[in-house]
Amino acid sequence: MINAIITPVVVMGLLGLVFGGILAFASQKLAVPQDERVPKVRAKLPGANCGGCGFPGCDALAAAIVSGEAPVNGCPVGGAKVAEAVAEVMGADAGATEPMAARVLCNGDCEKAPRRADYYGIADCREAVIANGGPKTCRFGCIGLGTCVKNCAFDALTMGENGLPVVKVDACTSCGKCVDVCPRSVIELIPKNSIVHVNCRSKEKGKIVRTACSAGCIGCKACEKVCPAGAITVTDNLARIDYEKCINCGACVRKCPTGALVKEDRVVPRKKLIKKPKPDADDSENITE
Repeated sequence: MINAIITPVVVMGLLGLVFGGILAFASQKLAVPQDERVPKVRAKLPGANCGGCGFPGCDALAAAIVSGEAPVNGCPVGGAKVAEAVAEVMGADAGATEPMAARVLCNGDCEKAPRRADYYGIADCREAVIANGGPKTCRFGCIGLGTCVKNCAFDALTMGENGLPVVKVDACTSCGKCVDVCPRSVIELIPKNSIVHVNCRSKEKGKIVRTACSAGCIGCKACEKVCPAGAITVTDNLARIDYEKCINCGACVRKCPTGALVKEDRVVPRKKLIKKPKPDADDSENITE
């Protein structure tokens, strides 16, 4: 009786050892050699695993950097410091990286954007949009249920008393999670040193915008005409800023009749006005209209 129990146990144990040895040998023989730079690059990354780089996590980003699929400055969380450390491992140039931060481009708070209905469903902006477009009259503005705040892994977003998310610029790592979950696309990643924004996403005509939000962009082009840098253009009834040209002067903010353009109360390095060089008289023959 005892032998009937012990014998199968011993046989199974021996088979386990044999197959384990075969698997160990196969893993060594068939293993794909890893570039020794991968763990070194991974050690330089912050380990947030936020996915802001476009890869599943820091391990995947490290492998992508070594294989050339991602740049050495591909980690938005680490910024310039991490980019330089990774570049040193790779023997490459980190290049110039301008820090970015999320910005909520909507002025439609509880007072300025009237509600057309009450929403009693799941407290998620995406669910509210499915329910007949959300509770607000404006179909382009922030829903205000804080889905972006809940998905921020770095506590860089809070819900303000006015019902709109507030970004803590210094805490934002530009991972892009809030951008991805916003169903209205009112959150964008913008250079941290840019403080003038069009806080409206509506593409409706002026009269319709005014009925939906008292602080919406009406496409009057007053900002476009007054901008000394030529950084603002109005297309599809909405003003848009070219942040590479914008010098943060605030002229457009002062001219905007509805308050759709705003200037953050932060101190940032001054930007210079880049003027287009005038053609020399000798070169006029080579210029075509």
